[in-house]
Amino acid sequence: MAEKNTANIGFEKQIWDAACVLWGHIPAAEYRKVIVGLIFLRYISSAFEKRYNELVADGDGFEDEPDAYLMDNIFFVPEKARWSVVSAAAHTPEIGSVIDDAMRAIEDENKTLKNVLPKNYASPDLDKRVLGDVVDLFTNMDMTDTEDSKDLLGRTYEYCIAQFAAYEGVKGGEFYTPSSVVRTLVEILRPFENCRVYDPCCGSGGMFVQSAKFIQAHSGNRGNISVYGQESNADTWKMAKMNMAIRGIDADFGQYHADTFFNDLHKTLKADFIMANPPFNLSNWGQDKLKDDIRWKYGVPPAGNANYAWIQHMIHHLAPNGKIGLVLANGALSTQSSGEGDIRKNIIEADLVEGIVAMPTQLFYSVTIPVTLWFITKGKKQKGKTLFIDARKMGYMVDRKHRDFTDEDIQKLADTFKAFQDGTLEEVKGFCAVADIQAIAAQDYILTPGRYVGIEEQEDDGEPFDEKMKRLTSELSKMFKKSHELENEIREKLGAIGYNI
Repeated sequence: MAEKNTANIGFEKQIWDAACVLWGHIPAAEYRKVIVGLIFLRYISSAFEKRYNELVADGDGFEDEPDAYLMDNIFFVPEKARWSVVSAAAHTPEIGSVIDDAMRAIEDENKTLKNVLPKNYASPDLDKRVLGDVVDLFTNMDMTDTEDSKDLLGRTYEYCIAQFAAYEGVKGGEFYTPSSVVRTLVEILRPFENCRVYDPCCGSGGMFVQSAKFIQAHSGNRGNISVYGQESNADTWKMAKMNMAIRGIDADFGQYHADTFFNDLHKTLKADFIMANPPFNLSNWGQDKLKDDIRWKYGVPPAGNANYAWIQHMIHHLAPNGKIGLVLANGALSTQSSGEGDIRKNIIEADLVEGIVAMPTQLFYSVTIPVTLWFITKGKKQKGKTLFIDARKMGYMVDRKHRDFTDEDIQKLADTFKAFQDGTLEEVKGFCAVADIQAIAAQDYILTPGRYVGIEEQEDDGEPFDEKMKRLTSELSKMFKKSHELENEIREKLGAIGYNI
């Protein structure tokens, strides 16, 4: 069986299972803050302690100087916020207040974290006995190698965020894009070192984590990436800030959360890679106040749907030879209403659409509708051509509700794109096809992959047509006979108790 891409869950699940006991009567959003805050506190304390011991060993007396930590992208942790203090209080009634005080002390010492960290641990709704047990779990981790622990805590953070998304349903989609979708975008786009990566609706920052992982996996340094993001939801913005801190990624998310359309925090940015999962079919996004905006180069998006506002916002922020990978609901492929068809036509005619991938249903926690990945590129290798992929049959069911991709699935999609870009792609009926702008125009500029890839060829089983039809009609005849027998049996039984049909 193909190896699944889901992490081998060990410690992550321990934390989640223990933390579930905390749930109690705390609202899900508050509960989420409790867990991700503890993960964050444990990691930055461990990274600090490792650097602290190194500085003490150096003997230069810099161990209490914040700058000695910040220069290595490590947060300075004041004494009252260090994990040794927190763990010592794990099974005291004051544990909640100790953690809240630790969070405040860290914010006071590190201005970039001001008003970011959760401070709700002293809440009477939070069972302090169970909270102490969760603290013990973190305490008992081997944190001697903070690079490894960064990945372990990062994985735990991602795992818990994914679980929150599953539990919170539709609301979960506001902050979490399934890792298989993000990985597909990243593996196809292939971000490189010293590039600028941007997400105008960044959620908890998963696009950036996967980009950094990709660069590191290809012999790069995960720190050699410039990250820019924006998020309108205050709690989600804080989650993203903590996520980047745990990962050691220096990110510019602005000084506050803000609406991307009305308060673009990165107005002058031209990004090499833009990856996003914007809210699907967002209505009432404020079009009436933005009709003359410079971003609407290809047409003013309709007031009732922001899909083409997101697309054009991203194109506006794209550097020469830059690439976009984004997730959209399928309706954006074919809609002709309110001028959207004309905007799509203009974007296609500008030779910006490099590829379209139709994805399977049930990949998202928030929606069951099928979605599509769009790849928009300035300076395409294959001028005037677009790759269409129908991936609707790919993946496997994790459970009755959710689908995921294997590593092999993701690699197949990435390899197909690379072959297209290199001019070596062999089209496969029902899976992938290449169309030029003229062919797309003949389809009224509709980008639904099924129109271009056709129907998968069926394998010839070698049975002559006449023989197959005789066999099938014979089987059907037997089924009809059995059906009539069952029908008569039901009539008899009903008649026996006085109900005639």
